[in-house]
Amino acid sequence: MKIFTRRRISVVVLLLLVFVVASFHSCMSFRTSPKKISAYFETKKVDGQLDQYQTGFRTIHYAKAGDESKPLVVFIHGSPGSLDAFIHFLADTALLQRALLVTTDRPGFGYSNFGNAEPSLKKQAEALKPILLKYRDNKPVILVGHSLGGPLIARMAVDYPELVDGLIIVAGSIDPDLEPNETWFRAPLATPFLSWVLPRSFRASNEEIYRLKPELQELAPLWKNITCPVIVIQGGKDVLVPKGNADFAKKMLVNAPVEFVLVDNMNHFVPWSNPELIREAVIRMLSKDLVTQK
Repeated sequence: MKIFTRRRISVVVLLLLVFVVASFHSCMSFRTSPKKISAYFETKKVDGQLDQYQTGFRTIHYAKAGDESKPLVVFIHGSPGSLDAFIHFLADTALLQRALLVTTDRPGFGYSNFGNAEPSLKKQAEALKPILLKYRDNKPVILVGHSLGGPLIARMAVDYPELVDGLIIVAGSIDPDLEPNETWFRAPLATPFLSWVLPRSFRASNEEIYRLKPELQELAPLWKNITCPVIVIQGGKDVLVPKGNADFAKKMLVNAPVEFVLVDNMNHFVPWSNPELIREAVIRMLSKDLVTQK
C-alpha cells in the first residue's frame, strides 16, 4: 500500500510538473529571434551576421562576428539553451580584436530544428563539423563548451583532431558517474504521450539529458585521444554539475596539457555570472602557439 501511495504521489507530482511547464510555452523557448539578434549587433555597433547551413535533414543556425582572417573561436551552449547564451561574447572588443567569433544553436535548440533533439554526441559533432570545415584555415580553432556543450566539444576533438586546436570546458557535464539518476521523471517525459506537452526547448533538453549518461560512458575511453590544450573552468557551488567533473577531466586527459580554473564560490551559470573567466581563458589560449602539424 505504501509503495502504491508513493507511486501515485509521484504520478501526481509529475502531472503537476507537466502542467506548470506547459503553461509557460511562450516564455520558456530559450531562444532570441533573428530580428532581436540583429538589433543587438546594431546596438553594440558590431558587424555581426546570422548564417545557416544544411546538414542532412537539419538546418544549423549560427551567429558570427569578427575578422574572418583571424583564429576561430566557437561557443557551444548547454541544455536547454541557444546561441544567445554566448551572444554577448560576440560584442567583446578584446575578443573581436583577436578572433572570428561564432556561437551556434545546437541541434534541437534555437533555430536549429527547434524541439527535434539529437541525443548522440557523435551525431551532434557531425552536425557542427561544417563550421570547422568552413573555417579550417583560421588557426588556431578553439572550442568553448558550457554544461552539455562540454562533452560535445570533447567529442569534436576526439572525432576531428585535425580541425580542433584547443578546448575550454566550462562547467562541463563529463563524468558519467556523476550524472544524477533522474530516469524516474525523464523517462515518462520522453514518451510520445507526455513529450508533446513540453515546451520544445524542454522536450529537446529532456531527450538528450535522459540519454546523456550512456553517451558519456561511450566517450570515457576516448578522452586519452585528446592531445590539444584544454582549459577547465569549474565552480565549487555548482549544484547542477558538481566540481567532481573537474577531477574527472584531470584523470582522463592524460595526453593533453590541461589548465584548471577552479572558483570555490562560483555556480553553474559561468557565461553570465563570470564571463571574464571565459574571456581570459580564450585570450590565454589564443596567445599560445597551438598550431601543430596535423
